Order: sequence, then C-alpha cells, then structure tokens
Amino acid sequence: MPTKPESPVDKDAAITVTGLSKTYAGELAALTDVNLEIRQGEIFALLGPNGTGKTTLISIICGIVNPTAGRVTAGGYDVVRDYRKSRALIGLVPQELTTDAFETVWNTVSFSRGLFGRKSDPGVIERVLRDLSLWDRKDSKIITLSGGMKRRVLIAKALAHEPDILFLDEPTAGVDVELRRGMWDLVRKLRETGVTIVLTTHYIEEAEEMADRIGVINDGRIVLVEDKSVLMKKLGKKELRMDLHVPLTEIPAALSEHTLALEDDGKTLVFTFDTQRERTGTTRLLRDLDSLGIRFSDLDTRQSSLEDIFVSVVEQSS
Repeated sequence: MPTKPESPVDKDAAITVTGLSKTYAGELAALTDVNLEIRQGEIFALLGPNGTGKTTLISIICGIVNPTAGRVTAGGYDVVRDYRKSRALIGLVPQELTTDAFETVWNTVSFSRGLFGRKSDPGVIERVLRDLSLWDRKDSKIITLSGGMKRRVLIAKALAHEPDILFLDEPTAGVDVELRRGMWDLVRKLRETGVTIVLTTHYIEEAEEMADRIGVINDGRIVLVEDKSVLMKKLGKKELRMDLHVPLTEIPAALSEHTLALEDDGKTLVFTFDTQRERTGTTRLLRDLDSLGIRFSDLDTRQSSLEDIFVSVVEQSS
C-alpha cells in the first residue's frame, strides 16, 4: 500500500461537492442540493446555527456517512468509490472528546498514523506533539489530561498521518483563550505548508481571525460563500456614534431621512450607513445636526463584525 496516494488529477479544488443531499429515516432532510468547492491551501470557515447540517456535511466528505444523492471528491478522489484513497488525504478533529482513556498520548497518536497505512515515524509524532505543546505529556494516560489537553490530542491524532486536508469541527470548544490562540497559530502554520483547513466554529471571532473564505449553511442549504474580505466589505455596515451634549428624548422629524437610533437613555445618537454607497450621507447629517443646534462631545465609528453579518444572512435565509 502506498504511503500516500497521488491524486489522479491536478485540481485547484481540494474538495468538490456537487448536488449533495442527505435524508435520514423519517424523511428528515439534513442536506439539500449542496454545491461547494473548497480550494487547495485555504482556510475555509463553515458557519451555521446548530442542527443546520454542518456536521452531516463534514461526515459525508470524510466518508463516515453515506449521501442520499450527489457526489463528493477529495483531492480528486470520489469519497464513496475511492474511499480509502480519499480518506487517507483527510484528517478529522471531531466535536466529541473520544479518546482511548487508558492509553498514553504517544501510543494513541502513533496508532492513528498506522491506521492510515503510514510507516512508523517517531520524528513526525514528536513534531506534532511539540507543536501542540503535548511533548511533556507524551507518556501520560489520556484519562489524566484536562479537557483542553484532550482536545489537542484529538488534533494530534488527526495530523499524525500528515493529511493534505484537515477538518476541525468545533476544535476549540471548551478550550481557554490562551490555548485557542495557540491553535490558531498552529492552523496558520499548517496552511503555510499547503494543508487545506475546513473549520466549523461557534466562535465567530475565530472565523473572522483565521478564515480566507466563509460559507454559511442554514436549513441544510449553502446560502452564501464568499471571500472574507469581500464579504465584510460587501455586507458590512458602519456606525457613527455621537455622544450628545444634551440627551434627546426622541429623534427630531427633520432627521427622518437619516438611519438613526438613540441609545444610552438618549445620550448617544447612532447613525448607520452603507460603506459601499458613493455618498454615505455623513456630511449631510452633520450639517443637519448643526442646523438643529444638536451638539456632540465625541464621535466614534464602528464597522459591522462578521457576527453581525452572519446573523443577518441566517435571518434572511430562514
């Protein structure tokens, strides 16, 4: 058996999903006509509310669940017809902390490498454990580790056979902020070596920090796929927040053409504008405020976060 299969076709896409559907017993449709392409060497964040199909999609790509319809390829291999070849290219870090409780860290990670037909290579295992700050615990039994350490062991197991594609299904759930940032650094390093990363997360800031592209899934359908920078620019809004000298009880009728709101018991006036418009209306608003004698002591701008955009997209697709 070769140590690592060579892809039959040199493709720009690490993963291609075409017309994918999955219906469980009782006619429960988990996925409906999903089409998706994930590029080689990118960090792709898949976002969506609970129960919308994220884990089902990952499970099908990784060969754990069979599709009802459609086709998926990983590295050019059909994940059903060429299961062994496609699966050997993939590392998976699941949500659940499923580990061999009474096995040592070293043995369980080494065993994972052997499962994929890779020859024993202590140097690879050592590098993975050191990268994940697990080297000092290599001889510890899994049962003695903290939840964060166990999470890192799962990542080590997924990396043991040196995959080209790595799935991280909620990888930092239950992990403290310091360890989470350490994992982010590791993911970036992997991407630099050419590994394709697919990330699902409930931490929106995690996707905003790391992802090259964002995909949003809702009710079993992909409702949006976009470069993160383009998405932020296209859908992002800006707020101009003004601290008023004298609080307002209501917004004057003369300002009705502007998108305004009052906060902090009328002490803060908030103006929302579209960054994509040639004229944002800011200059006109300031002129109108001046004409009404409304003065402010400070002003600040705030760009919409990815979380704001995500909530908006999901609401529109529901």
